[in-house]
Parts: sequence; structure tokens; C-alpha cells
Amino acid sequence: MKIVEHYLQNPNFPNRYISPEILFSYLQKNYSDYISEIGTSYLGKPIYLFSMGTGICNILAWSQMHGNESNATHAMLDLLEIKKNNEALFTDIFENISLDFVFMLNPDGSESWNRRNALDIDLNRDYKMESSKEFPILKNLIKKKKYDYALNLHEQRTIFSTDRQNPATLSFLAPAENVEKEITDTRKKAMSVISYVNDQMQNLIPNHVGRYNDEFYPNSTGDNFTKSGIPTLLFEGGHFPNDYLRIQTRKYYTIALYIALEQISKETGSTKNWEQYFEIPENIESHYDIIYRNVKLNTDFHCILDVAVQYREDYRKDQDEISFTPIVAEVGDIGKKKGWKEIDCTGKFFKCETKFPKLEAEVNFEII
Repeated sequence: MKIVEHYLQNPNFPNRYISPEILFSYLQKNYSDYISEIGTSYLGKPIYLFSMGTGICNILAWSQMHGNESNATHAMLDLLEIKKNNEALFTDIFENISLDFVFMLNPDGSESWNRRNALDIDLNRDYKMESSKEFPILKNLIKKKKYDYALNLHEQRTIFSTDRQNPATLSFLAPAENVEKEITDTRKKAMSVISYVNDQMQNLIPNHVGRYNDEFYPNSTGDNFTKSGIPTLLFEGGHFPNDYLRIQTRKYYTIALYIALEQISKETGSTKNWEQYFEIPENIESHYDIIYRNVKLNTDFHCILDVAVQYREDYRKDQDEISFTPIVAEVGDIGKKKGWKEIDCTGKFFKCETKFPKLEAEVNFEII
């Protein structure tokens, strides 16, 4: 795959955190001929549509519907950087497709690094109510133009693996369009593209690609877009070993996005090999970030247990990057789960101001 050897990270966006203002300034300076403002957020931030290509196959994609999921924004920015340096890689693609990419649908949440918007509304569950100011902007696009595919671009937590051993660095879903999870031609078109992407990504990250459960959600974006007849692909960027800033995930996400666009440009409307979609292993909720095993508490009775820790991602305005705060996620017998990092505390001393680690509290103990 040529895209692999030509991969470039956009140097203007080195961090996982992306400032909306810096992004908007970059787009205005470098891609003013390709962007248009299609609305504003609750707090008045612009929402931009980037349009490129002359093909008859129309694709709609959007990033940061959840503000703390920046990989898709990075992926598009990286693709533009690669295109700037290797135009030939994209010539055929953009002769066959017309891509409309909504950068940062939730700029308020993106600025504060929050999943939801400024009114605490989950945009991905706002299809029917349209309670937010932002989601109707996306919905109006499909009312004005006939799209042949939609790419719903997200990130997932570090808790998922593909086989209880390898993290789900990328996961995909061809959303259901009814409670019965009927396999319609619309879904088959999405499954076909996902199957191809998975086949290619197995050469790069074997056993690191998962598939989401296709339970039908009547108020979600992907399910309703599929129901309306648009083959919709859900992308999820996840964990890669020792990569909490998701630098490697960003790379593989970018490559997967390119492969999807290339395949759609070549095989628009195809359902070829759609059955292989079900060969992708379903995500397993199997891991915590850290598990302390065999922790002996300072109690007046015998008490040995496990302590699971999950990082909370925080953003502070005086910083350029997010930080990670360890939070106690579970205590007790955690034998059925694994940690991406495991620490055996047998024979060690649990030092803490309290006798017990408190659930959902910041880690305030030491193992000596």
C-alpha cells in the first residue's frame, strides 16, 4: 500500500488536543477555496464544511461529533498533508468521488475536551429530538444533497480488545437500520467497504481490528442514516500499546480512512465480499489501563484484593496537550479482566490516607 510508505503527520497539529481556533485559522489560510461555514455552535464557534473532488459518488464524513475524539480530525489533516506532497495518490480518488467533510461538528466540546456539547447533549443521540444547535447542521446536509456513503468518525475507550490480548486499535460498524438487524443492501454496501479495509489493515496491525455490536439505537446518527438509505460506516480509533496520546492510532486511522475512500471510489455501490464483515471479531470489554494485583489493605482483618485504574483525560487551558489522571475504577476480584499494565503487589505495602481505595476517586495510594 503506497499510502503507508507516504504517510506524513501534519506538522501543524502534533498534539492529540486540537484547538478549534488554531484549526479554523489553518483551514482559512490553506484551504479557503475548499471550505464554507455551514453554521455555528451554541457558543458561536464556526462549523466548517470542507469539499473536494469532482466525482459523481458523494460522500459525507464528519469529525469530533464527540469533542474528546480528535483522531478523525487528525486523519483528515494528515491526508491533506500527504496529498500536498503526493498528489498522484489522490488523483483517481477525487476524480471519482466528491467528499464533504465536516471538521469538528462539536467545536464547543472539542475546545473543553468534553464528549458532549456545551449544553451536555450527546450529538450522536440527537437525531430525533434535534435539541442541540449543532446536530441539525449535519442533518440538513443530507436533506439538501443525495449522499452515496456516510462516514461517522469516532474514537473508543481503551477498555476494548479483539481477543482479550490485543487492543482494538480500530473498530468498525455497519449500523443496523431496524431492531431485527436486517441485512439490507444498504448495510451490505457498508459491510463490503469495511471488509476490504479490514483485509488491508490486517497486513499492518494483525488482530487489532474489531467490530462493534450492531444493536439498533433509534435515536443515533448512523442507524438513522442507514435507515434513510445511506450506507454508513462507523470508524472507531482505539488503544495501541503504550500509545495513550494515540500517535500510532492516528497513523492507522489515517491509512484506514484513505483505504475506505479509495475503495469507494473504485467500487461504488458494490456489495462484494460483504459476508467477510462478520469474520471481524466483535469488540470485547476486557481491559483496564492498570490493575494492581494482590493488594493487601491495612485492615484489622485479612483483606487482599485487586484494584483497577482507568485514566481520565483532562484538558487545562494553560496547556497544549491533554493530561491523564488515574482514577480508581474497580476493587475486589478482577480476575476476569486484564490490565494493559499489571502490577503484582504480593508482599508489598499499601500506603494510603484511607484504609480502602475509593471508587471513582483519584488514585491517592502508593505500593511500596
